[in-house]
Amino acid sequence: MSRRLFKLALVIAIGAVLWAWPPVGGLTRAAMHLIGIFAATILGLILQPLPQGAVVLAGVAVTAITGTLPLADALKGFADSTVWLIVSAFLFARGFIKTGLGRRIAYNLVGLFGRSTLGLGYAIAMADTLIAPATPSNTARAGGILFPVVRSLASSMGSEPGPTAGRIGSFLMFNEMQVTLINGAFFLTGVAPNSLLIKLAKDNFGYTITWLGWSWAALLPALVSLVVVPYVIYRLTNPQIKRTPDAPAIARRELAALGPPARGEMGLSVVFLATLALWATGQWTGLNATAVALAGVAGLVLLNVLDWGDVLDEGGGWDALIWFGGLVTLAGGLSQLGVMSLLAKTLRAGLGGLGSWVVGFILVVVAYKYSHYFIASMTAHATALYVPLCLVAVSLGAPIPLTVLVLAFMNSLNAAMTHYGTGSSPIYYGAGYLDLATWWRNGLIVSLVNLVIWLLVGGVWWRFIGLW
Repeated sequence: MSRRLFKLALVIAIGAVLWAWPPVGGLTRAAMHLIGIFAATILGLILQPLPQGAVVLAGVAVTAITGTLPLADALKGFADSTVWLIVSAFLFARGFIKTGLGRRIAYNLVGLFGRSTLGLGYAIAMADTLIAPATPSNTARAGGILFPVVRSLASSMGSEPGPTAGRIGSFLMFNEMQVTLINGAFFLTGVAPNSLLIKLAKDNFGYTITWLGWSWAALLPALVSLVVVPYVIYRLTNPQIKRTPDAPAIARRELAALGPPARGEMGLSVVFLATLALWATGQWTGLNATAVALAGVAGLVLLNVLDWGDVLDEGGGWDALIWFGGLVTLAGGLSQLGVMSLLAKTLRAGLGGLGSWVVGFILVVVAYKYSHYFIASMTAHATALYVPLCLVAVSLGAPIPLTVLVLAFMNSLNAAMTHYGTGSSPIYYGAGYLDLATWWRNGLIVSLVNLVIWLLVGGVWWRFIGLW
């Protein structure tokens, strides 16, 4: 039996066992059926016998065809506004790639700040930060837009995989890989699973997270991480090249090859800045973030930044529609059938005497973060563990706003440790500039640095802005 068939058989077997399990804790037979479907779906996302969209679609189909949920409820997730926010942001990301605006931003920053190796690292970090709000995929952002920039800079300085990797390439590669995770935590639209997290927070805890509210809560710890982490990586990789006086000339050459800003780049810039402004002021204007995003996409089409073929060809966005919408359906069904209420009741009963909620909260954050060693998908991690561990923290007395936001931030930061933690990891590891042992060692160190920053600096900031 092939590995793929073995994984598929295991997924089906686990789901079937839970499907047939006798009802417990007052749950209905339909609730047990949905637990079986949900568990099989999450295991499928982790083992990946099929693409994640196909796994989730199969789960939704079984839910509907068995009558576990009415058909209207089984399809409800695909109409959720946060699903379409992510699809829209994927289309913005396509605009950055198609027009070359992302590369232009990166090379301009390299020209301004790239005279030293560390400055070059910060220039790439700034480029990632500027385009992160409109690229909800670190694979698209770090892999599609910035990887060619990083790779060409390393090559131009004589740093290739193998004996010359340590000249500068290992630093540049690992730095961008880690920076893109920080920006995934910085912006609600910085990585696709974030929208799933805000949906789970609203449905299970009644807490609404806005686009501005997310970035406001992440602001100080994210900025500190963006300053500290590149320096830590610089010290860890110890690049042989310390000064890069040729980098601005390389950037000018690449910019000359791009030519003057084209009409598409200017149109994208205007629409992108207007969209960011409306997202940031949504709590005062009352404009829905998804409505703004859809209007932005319409603007890109009207200005011919994207044609309709680009919209239809955006596989990442339509794939996200399937897996994200399906997971919203399954998670909503668990709440609707009383599974989450039973889980919350059980956790409160079992953990009520633990003591200080602060200690318990820190333990929950650490458990959520480092359990990602066993999971190769931010989406699977969020779907399987976010609500249960939030319930643990809240049952210990941790404030709901603090809990749902901090664990949401960790969902992106938790991919720092391994070479398979998120979609961009295999791209940067596969470039061959760091061996596996070095990647894991440096990843663990960076993860600990981020953990300290986000819990200590973030803790003070969150106290100041009233999250606890």
